[in-house]
Amino acid sequence: MNRPRVAFFSFGSCEGCQLQVLSVEDALLELLGAVEVVNFREAMDDRRDDYEIAFVEGSVVKPEDATEIRRIRNRARILVALGACACLGGVNAMRNRRAAADVAGEVYAGRQDGVFEALAASPISSVVQVDYEFRGCPIDRAEFLDAVRSLLAGTVPYTPPFAVCVQCTLRGTPCLLERGLPCVGAVARAGCEAICPAYGAPCEACRGFHDAPNFAALGDAFARAGLSRAEAAAKLQLFNDYREVRAAWERALPSPSDT
Repeated sequence: MNRPRVAFFSFGSCEGCQLQVLSVEDALLELLGAVEVVNFREAMDDRRDDYEIAFVEGSVVKPEDATEIRRIRNRARILVALGACACLGGVNAMRNRRAAADVAGEVYAGRQDGVFEALAASPISSVVQVDYEFRGCPIDRAEFLDAVRSLLAGTVPYTPPFAVCVQCTLRGTPCLLERGLPCVGAVARAGCEAICPAYGAPCEACRGFHDAPNFAALGDAFARAGLSRAEAAAKLQLFNDYREVRAAWERALPSPSDT
């Protein structure tokens, strides 16, 4: 049987999600035996456009990106968003609250003229239809492999509908919020095995939100822990500042300071 042809693409991102794909080690051999990779800039020089499945990392940040993602969508039978930037806008979306000229001037120190025309940083679903999303910053390697196996078997990849707090409980990780640390795992989507809280780092919802997040209750929990509701908003803002994503929590929590 012919192996499905797969391509990887990146837009505004650090390409850490693609590096996660390359770091699956022995399982990568299994994956390469099941598919034919025809485009993957991080791993190969040859590039072809006869792919069936496209994995796309990064947010749309300039007009050329919007044009390119439409071209990819037209060619791909299945389009998969990889990581927080592609699925949510990610850290790139924080720049949207500032004028594009100000951001370019700060980054390029007066040499920004003609560099590129910037758009509001957006998830790729704001431009084209996305079939599946693998969230996280970066994506989880085990989840990626399981999801690819599902795609190859013709089934729908599983996305946990519940909170990171559930996986903390299963791991036996003590609640960081009860220790006074600004953790937003109560509204964040699980699937990462709650690895950050397991090592003492508060969850920042890099996978977005689970199916029934209660942001008002999160703000109350922060207040009980001696933290402000604005601190909860600031944590959520890091990966979830794209306007349509932000709207979900901004109704219940105050806008954090831009500083």
